[in-house]
Amino acid sequence: MSPSFGPPRIFDVQRRTARLERSEKSIGRADFLHARAAENAVGSLEALVRAWPGAADLSAHPGAFAAALAGSTAASRVGPVKTVGDRAERAGPGAAPPDLADGSQDLIVSLMSLHWANDLPGALSQIRRALKPDGLFLGTLLGAGTLKELRAVLTEAELEARGGAQGRVSPFADGFDGAALLQRAGFALPVADVDRVTVRYPDLLALIRDLRAMGETNVLAGPVRPLTRGILGRAAQLYSERHGEADGRIPATFEIVHLAGWAPHESQQKPLPRGSAKMRLADALGVREQTGEE
Repeated sequence: MSPSFGPPRIFDVQRRTARLERSEKSIGRADFLHARAAENAVGSLEALVRAWPGAADLSAHPGAFAAALAGSTAASRVGPVKTVGDRAERAGPGAAPPDLADGSQDLIVSLMSLHWANDLPGALSQIRRALKPDGLFLGTLLGAGTLKELRAVLTEAELEARGGAQGRVSPFADGFDGAALLQRAGFALPVADVDRVTVRYPDLLALIRDLRAMGETNVLAGPVRPLTRGILGRAAQLYSERHGEADGRIPATFEIVHLAGWAPHESQQKPLPRGSAKMRLADALGVREQTGEE
């Protein structure tokens, strides 16, 4: 049998699809991260004076972008917006949907979904190919600092009980690599921004309820050994001891990585060739140039 080549299978798409289906009935109770991501994307559109007649929303929960856009000054310049009807395609973002032909869209939005892609660079490349020249991509995914407190206490509690710990929180991408990922996928003028949000909960179970409502619980590939009540209780104790605040509440960190990039076009600004600068950096910054000698 010949070896199989391709991206690693980090996430179980069937498991993710089931989580997404369950969350569709409950996302309204915990949609604050999706709403924040959508408001940021719409704010970017408001700042750009142009129209996007062909637009697509590839988000796991597309309703957040539609709601934010509806009350925006950019609404008349966008749309109609296509959404992905197939839940499995929204659950495991690995490519632009088949009905989005290469070079067909002026705008593509993907909010709070790409952190579930088994092949993130490949998914971004597919999105870039679906854009028209000078088309815009706006994306949001969870970054590496997300749920750092939860990751630590679950690992420690399971190590104490079992002598070993299973991965329980996704290996999120580092937000500072966002622009490099876009550039690797062929986007021009890539921009990445990291937005850190701290949400305070009365206890660990309240945090877990929100994660379930969002559809953001563990879908790592492979067999999952359920956590016992004892392990969860110990994790809750550790969380309170390490991170608890004066009023008894616990903080949970979410790191939202906002991405923006353009499909290349000849009209876009180009970087100057190396050696063509007309002014020294020291002069541009208004500082005295330092040499290696005192």
